[in-house]
Amino acid sequence: MIETIEYGALRWSHIVRPSEEDLEVLKDQYHFHPLDLEDCRSIVTLRPKIDVYDDYYFLILHFPSFDISETFVDTKEIKIFWGKNFLITIGKSHWLVKELFGQEKARALGGKKMEVDSSDSLLYKILERLIKETQSLAEKVEKDVDSCGKSLFNRKAEKTITKISFTQKNVVLLNTMFKPQLILFNRLQSGTIPGFAENMEDYWGNILDYYQKIWDMVEDAGELIRGYSRTFDSLQMNKTNEVIKILTLISSILLPLTFIASLYGMNIQLPLSEHPFSFAILAIAMVVIAVAMLIYFRIRKWM
Repeated sequence: MIETIEYGALRWSHIVRPSEEDLEVLKDQYHFHPLDLEDCRSIVTLRPKIDVYDDYYFLILHFPSFDISETFVDTKEIKIFWGKNFLITIGKSHWLVKELFGQEKARALGGKKMEVDSSDSLLYKILERLIKETQSLAEKVEKDVDSCGKSLFNRKAEKTITKISFTQKNVVLLNTMFKPQLILFNRLQSGTIPGFAENMEDYWGNILDYYQKIWDMVEDAGELIRGYSRTFDSLQMNKTNEVIKILTLISSILLPLTFIASLYGMNIQLPLSEHPFSFAILAIAMVVIAVAMLIYFRIRKWM
């Protein structure tokens, strides 16, 4: 269903999961390109882009959002038809744009709509809200990265590696999400893609500054989490090496003692086998061998 808010001659329409009837209305009323409408039908997440036409632009943008468990970052896709006197936003779920549209619709009923004089300024306000929410999410991920750094020396290795893996996945997703859109917003700010209103360069520059700040934050978080991951692997490898080292030393000490015990366990005549204190003599000899080997290992600094 197509819902619309009017700002004089300007219209903002929002569609959640457009039906064929909705797309037919868009085709008949605005004469959008068939390929753009086909993109609106797609259930697959498409790459961010902007298609330029004579009388409108078609944008596909990605913004992050946490899943229900607040653990993993999901990609939320928004499609926008941007014309001189209209803005049409299309989303697959009831997400932030739907929430923003609902708030604006409620304000419109009370006569307190946003003050916008062009589709450019309306698009700017929507993108500004989305960017600020994105920044809040990126800051949370950054805190998760710091938390991973603090838990490196935690004894509960399984929880630490799980936390690092989850956070690294989120950082990688944010990185791949932001990289292509940085170029897109740069084209808007530089005027390579002219809008429908004048003097919007500073506003697009503000969006680009926000986005660049988030990108830098994600890049730094990526470097940190990769470093934490390598550090954690090194710590775990050192712990494993220490365990193997101790087990090897124990095996080295037990080897000659096991040999002596096995030798005297055979049913044959051996030195001291008939001696009345043979057990005590052999026990003392084995203790001496074990102590001697421990002293040798200490001298060689193997333990």
